[in-house]
Amino acid sequence: MSYRDVHRRVTAGQAREWALEALQRPLSAVRHPLGFVCLPLERDGDEGVCVHLWTGSLAHAESTTSQIHCHSWDLFSHVLYGQIRNVHVIVADAGAEATHRVFEVVSDASGDRISPTGRTVRHATGLVEVFGPGDTYTLPAGRFHSSVVPEGGEAATIALGRGRPGSHDLSLGPLDAGPHRVSRQHLDPGETALAVRLVTARLT
Repeated sequence: MSYRDVHRRVTAGQAREWALEALQRPLSAVRHPLGFVCLPLERDGDEGVCVHLWTGSLAHAESTTSQIHCHSWDLFSHVLYGQIRNVHVIVADAGAEATHRVFEVVSDASGDRISPTGRTVRHATGLVEVFGPGDTYTLPAGRFHSSVVPEGGEAATIALGRGRPGSHDLSLGPLDAGPHRVSRQHLDPGETALAVRLVTARLT
């Protein structure tokens, strides 16, 4: 399996079939601080493929900054089921009128190193895109946004990422928060099996 192969199958209308096949592989799921469970399926250099699951049936990790973030990679996302709102966020430098600070997020296998930058900003909601089952959307690196699932809703997506040189993972957070590290929260085998069952049950 490769980024190119998965992209080809999704765009050919075979996303459901691919997901059912891929989720039979051994997995090590993690709780993502943006509110979903990540089922990593492929990583090759700056390209990655995951299934993201939003569910009330599993505990969530809590963000230490906020849900507003931007990626260092271009996102290609396909909704397997449920509804995803891609909320674009307009971020402007604000000086004394700032409400948030920009933080840089550097990730490795064990977690995230979160560092405050000197940039302070205000933000406003921009375009809100709503996507449902079978929809595909893209988001270039460097665009601030948040991914929102209606309260109580269940959703899953296939997320493909391709790194863009020179870009950074960023998040908006409190003005006075300091540098810190967030450990990766792995699901235990039983929780991972439940996550897989939740997705496959909706696709079969």
